[in-house]
Formats: sequence, C-alpha cells, structure tokens
Amino acid sequence: MKDCIQQALKISGEILLSYFGKTTEYTVKESQSSIVTKADIESEKQIIEIILEKFPDHNTLGEETGFQNRNSEFTWVIDPLDGTSNFAAGLPWFGVIICVLQNSIPIMAGCFLPVQNEIYFAEKGKGATRNGEKITVSAETELKNILAAYSLDYSDEPGKTESETKVIGNLVKNIRNLRGTNSLIDFCYTADGKLGACINQTTKIWDIAGPGLIIEEAGGKVTDIQGNPFYFSLNDANYDRNFTIVGSNRFLHSELLKIVNG
Repeated sequence: MKDCIQQALKISGEILLSYFGKTTEYTVKESQSSIVTKADIESEKQIIEIILEKFPDHNTLGEETGFQNRNSEFTWVIDPLDGTSNFAAGLPWFGVIICVLQNSIPIMAGCFLPVQNEIYFAEKGKGATRNGEKITVSAETELKNILAAYSLDYSDEPGKTESETKVIGNLVKNIRNLRGTNSLIDFCYTADGKLGACINQTTKIWDIAGPGLIIEEAGGKVTDIQGNPFYFSLNDANYDRNFTIVGSNRFLHSELLKIVNG
C-alpha cells in the first residue's frame, strides 16, 4: 500500500504540474468556494487506475467520482487536487491527498506538494515523515509564540460566517500571527512544526482523513471543534457532510478549543 500511495502521489503530482499556470477554466460545484478543473478530473482518474491495478477489490472514495463500494474492509480516500482555487489562480498552495481506511479508521496516508516536491507520509503507529525524514509537531507551549492557520469559506448557513470571523478575532488576540492557504499545506506544516495549529470549519472526509493521521503520527492531536475524535464511517450522510478540524500539539489543543468555542 505504501508503494502504491507513493507512486500515485508522484504521477498525479506530475499531472497537476503539467496544468499549473495554464489552466484557468473551472466549473463551480456546490458553492462559489468549491470549483473543479480538468486537472482534478485527470488526476483522480489516474490515481484510481493505479490503485485498482494493484488492489482491484478495494473500495475507493474520490472527491470527484464518489464512493465505489466493493465490500472491502479497505477504502482509499482520494483528494486529487486539494486547493483547487489556489491552483486555478496560479498560487502554489495545492497538492494531492491519499488515505487508506481500514474499517473506517485511517491507517496510512500521504500528501504530496508538487511545487515544493515534498511528500508527507504516515502509517498508524509508525510516525510521520517528510521526504523520508521524521517530523514532529511544534513543541511550543504558549499560544502567543505560534503561527496558526485558519481558513474561511463561503457559507449560506445563517450566522456561520459571522461566528467564524469572531473566532478569528479571538484567535488573533492570542497567537503571534494568523496564516492560511485553505489547503493541505496548512495541515502538513502543522505536522512538521512550521505552524503551531490549523483550524478549518469547512472540510470533507478527503480533506482531513489523511492529514489528520499525519498530524497525529507526528505527535499532535486532531479533533473536531467540540473536541470529539473523528469517525469516518462510509455512508452517504457521513462522506458528504461537513467536518470541522482543530489540529495542534497536545499542549495547545485544549486552549484552542476554548478560543474556538468562545
């Protein structure tokens, strides 16, 4: 599985780079903040072909192709281009996420940042790496000394945007600086200690299952904004729903939850 993830990440990354800076056309999906390009489609198609060539009986769940149930205990969760809006705008904040679930539990995951040529990888119980070198989350114990990522998307849910902007205001008062790419980069940089925390209240299973495992295997803690662990059961209600995420080291996590929940 590890070899398959590495191969699929690299090939899909090559596809994305071949389009990067050349593709500006996109289609809007469920909201103005959610778009898809030809690169998304081609990347996902190639990833699934690679997976099924080696594991034809495994389930796949792709952002663009949905859940293909083959009644396996293993499910490959795929985000073929995370950060599509950045990608379409010519910003180098994008990448590929592949995660393997065993009975709804993430057991292996990889994230590839093609422009930076960095692969983040984790296997449950075996730690996390960046390009093969072990990584750990920040050891900082005070919020005032960290950079934190917070990403905000459009929402038509009454009061959600106003509530989140209040959270951002409270967060800025307690940390050194606020950053945010609204992509897997926020999660990867939290895993390797560049960022002290990452918060996002608008994600899907393919956005966070893999990065969440990487952060945890790097010694961090990841929950929803109420402090609950994730459960990635594969049914329509769950893989289509919105997830929230707070990720950091174990010293700061409880403090971040207090700020998010005001």
